[in-house]
Amino acid sequence: MQMVAMSWLVYRLTGSAMLLGIIGFTSQIPTLFIAPVAGVLADRWDRRRLLIATQSLAMIQAACLALVVLTGVVQVWQIVLLSLILGVVNAFDIPIRQSFVVEMVDHREDLGNAIALNSSVVNGARLVGPAIAGLLVATLGEGICFTLNAVSYLAVIIALAAMRIKPAAHRGRVRRLIRQELYEGFVYAYKFGPIRSILLLLALVSLMGMPYSVLVPVFAKEILHGGAHTFGFLMTAAGSGALVGTLYLASRQSVVGLGRVIVLATICFAAGIATFALSSHFILSLAALTMAGFGAMTLIASCNTVLQTILDDDKRGRVMSLFTMAFLGVTPFGSLGAGTMAGILGPRATLLIGGLGCLAGAAVFAHHLPHLMEKVRPIYLRMGIIREVADGMETAAEQPPLPENH
Repeated sequence: MQMVAMSWLVYRLTGSAMLLGIIGFTSQIPTLFIAPVAGVLADRWDRRRLLIATQSLAMIQAACLALVVLTGVVQVWQIVLLSLILGVVNAFDIPIRQSFVVEMVDHREDLGNAIALNSSVVNGARLVGPAIAGLLVATLGEGICFTLNAVSYLAVIIALAAMRIKPAAHRGRVRRLIRQELYEGFVYAYKFGPIRSILLLLALVSLMGMPYSVLVPVFAKEILHGGAHTFGFLMTAAGSGALVGTLYLASRQSVVGLGRVIVLATICFAAGIATFALSSHFILSLAALTMAGFGAMTLIASCNTVLQTILDDDKRGRVMSLFTMAFLGVTPFGSLGAGTMAGILGPRATLLIGGLGCLAGAAVFAHHLPHLMEKVRPIYLRMGIIREVADGMETAAEQPPLPENH
């Protein structure tokens, strides 16, 4: 709700697609620089307590945003500053939260389903939130959305405080300088081809494709000739597609085959934003964003699942911080570029170029996929995720006999 209300507020106050890009840039650029440090902290300290701290700071940010809007003193520089503050908080929160998912799951064979269900909860909110935000913005204004967001953090903080989780084994290791641990994490991710390839594909899609959301207000108002309701329904369509994608992944019984899913999801996402770019009809635009949402979330959740399955526990926080950098740290450059290109080439051409870039990335990843799977295969065999049968073929194990410590 806050994301929709903030985008509409900025566009209502300024009418500038470039400023929409700047807001997207300031809210996500901290991730590029802070996420690696957050990954080190996630490998050192209690992740649950760290999350309570980050969620409390996010609640304060939302309350400040609500205050300046409801009192009528809001200015664009205040929105930029508060979005930057939220970006700093999220830069710590996201890699820690991604790493914390594993601590909440007792059996490693359930990890893929847990990640998908976690994403489905998020996208269930994305499905309902934008539609509600559109109605509230049209009737009561943007301030009520920011107020409800601030209050909602209380439920998250209470839930985290109520959890009782065993201390993780990674907190018992010897600590070194932060720069040494950062270097170790970068080298580990770079030298292992599957991790490197997944992060590079995700970074490319985040740079060229994900910024489509920055331009949705422009399409809603200038091309579809709608208002806040139209914007809300468009974002709801993307959320509905994402929810379907996460439910599909949650229904899968194994991580086997997710490499092909990553390729197909990237193609689906690219086709969705290209269709949206060319559409001038509301229903077709809804269908296109549903396809884009399905492809985007299936891609992200599949990459997350594969990474969480194959990486070492003592480097989980640092690798997931790189995942966060690839997913969110690169996006602000895409948002800024999309806003600038939209002012020069127009929003349609901007999204078409982004879609072509994503298709190129999918083609390269598909070309290298067989080689990458050969590298992952020994890990899957060791963990019992796949088993070899007499004819040399591999099948998913029905009940993977996973060790306690991977």
